Amino acid sequence: MSGKKKRALVRTGLYVICIAICVFMVFPLLWGIASSFRTDKELFQYAMPLSWKTFLPQNFTTAAYSRIFTEFHFGKSIVNTLIVTFSTIGLGLIVNSMAAFAFACFDFPLKRIIFAIVLMTFMIPFEAIALPLYKIASGLGFVDTLRGMVIPCVANGLVLFLFTQFFKELPTDLFEAARIDGANWLTIFRKIVLPLSVPVTITAALMIFISQWNAYLWPLIIGMSKDAQVIQTALGMFQQERGTLWSCLYAASMISAAIPLVVFLPLQKYYVQGITSSGVKG
Repeated sequence: MSGKKKRALVRTGLYVICIAICVFMVFPLLWGIASSFRTDKELFQYAMPLSWKTFLPQNFTTAAYSRIFTEFHFGKSIVNTLIVTFSTIGLGLIVNSMAAFAFACFDFPLKRIIFAIVLMTFMIPFEAIALPLYKIASGLGFVDTLRGMVIPCVANGLVLFLFTQFFKELPTDLFEAARIDGANWLTIFRKIVLPLSVPVTITAALMIFISQWNAYLWPLIIGMSKDAQVIQTALGMFQQERGTLWSCLYAASMISAAIPLVVFLPLQKYYVQGITSSGVKG
């Protein structure tokens, strides 16, 4: 066999492996989408033995989607999740970027120690601080409120670290020139630093978005009533005493997965650009 044929055979084998991996990764999503347009009866009827009817709806129906909004009021959970997520993003970007600017551009007592403590915060498992955090939130009257899900999550050590590393790479000549022209530090931050920080800002926003959208433990602890339910805790409604409403669970899960996908895909290039330009690589 010639070298050219060997290379073609190897390339073909790599393509086959890549396609197989892609199918393996995408299959659960496709299964969930197909199952959300079926009834529970049909899901179990064609479960065994395996055939093409196991994977494709025989009687296409949107009853599960209609049911989760009319019977289980899933729309309320979506609205709560959007409020919590975007409130955390807005406050988180303001607080973490301003703190990072202080760490990057100013010298103050115990700066290194405080920054090290900040870095340690995103290395500690949330489960270790959940109960003390709940006690504090309860004392402040945050239980069963959306603000109880937002305020404890505003300060984010990883986001602050990204901003700090990015700000350290900005040329200080810009700041000095602005100071000579009479600009104060708030003006410099607002009119010079932030416009130059679009990639890392989008990266930080996406990190907060993904973290809050997928959060389960803290919303479960702090938001016990139905009025304070978010998407991830609302999914538990479909696991009932007499069984699981699988078609409804699949429908709600697909909605839960679709919204972050719609947000993330158009911004993925900025996400990568923000990571690579923030100094995390070194």
